[in-house]
Amino acid sequence: MKKAIDHILEAREKKITEEDVVLQPLPHQQFRFANPFIVLHHMRPVTIRPGQSSRIHPHPHRGFSPYTIMLQGEGYHRDNAGNDKVVKAGDVQQMFAGKGILHSEGPTDELLKTGGTQELIQLWINAPKASKWDEPFYQAATKDQQPHVLLSDGLNFRLLSGDYEGKTGPIKNFTPVISIVGEVTAGKTAHFTATPGYWTLLYIIHGDVEVNDHQAVSAHNLIVFSKENEDISVTATTDAQVLYLSAEPIEEPVAAKDNFVMNTPEENEQAIADYKNGLFGTLSF
Repeated sequence: MKKAIDHILEAREKKITEEDVVLQPLPHQQFRFANPFIVLHHMRPVTIRPGQSSRIHPHPHRGFSPYTIMLQGEGYHRDNAGNDKVVKAGDVQQMFAGKGILHSEGPTDELLKTGGTQELIQLWINAPKASKWDEPFYQAATKDQQPHVLLSDGLNFRLLSGDYEGKTGPIKNFTPVISIVGEVTAGKTAHFTATPGYWTLLYIIHGDVEVNDHQAVSAHNLIVFSKENEDISVTATTDAQVLYLSAEPIEEPVAAKDNFVMNTPEENEQAIADYKNGLFGTLSF
């Protein structure tokens, strides 16, 4: 049976640095979290001028995983756990912050030198309480390492994480998290199947779609589905790009503040104090 739509959340602009503005449909004033999905940021296509300087400088995280889907351009990640990586268009990366990490991110030196277009999505994927104090780790996968799913004329989808259609995505999570990104040609339909009881979301990156044969949804809207039932149909009315997310819920309290996602406000205040006191270490770039 078709899944009902509980919310359609229109993304709003959010300033994350003095220079960088993203679209944020989650959290939203009408709907806060679909735990483990805490934040969804869409950095729309940005033109990088040759010789431009752009970098989100070292900052701390604790208790969750920033998960980046590079749509256009290329990004450079560095953290003080020793990870140093370039992710290009179509690639994905996920850094588990665990008990605490510093990282920086931004366009690569090559992209800043030559110019081009940068576009990405970043999700914050929560970790269960039992894992929040684990050691940090990093993982990445190229576009070629992502299995194709939903194979049909006019569809082009890749499985980034989780199990779907008997295939397994390369990015691993503490809780089962299925993430699929891809394109639907105008007039074609993608049929998704979700596990009943899971949170299931659909973000329209570009284009216009009709969901479950009747609901028109335009770009930069996030759909939150009811946990009941299994089936979702997405018909593109113009060429569209979408992100499908489904995950087993983490039934625990969520306290999110600044760059931290913990279980209580007190734990966030402790993280802020730990950072100020230098307990997160140092990172030079």
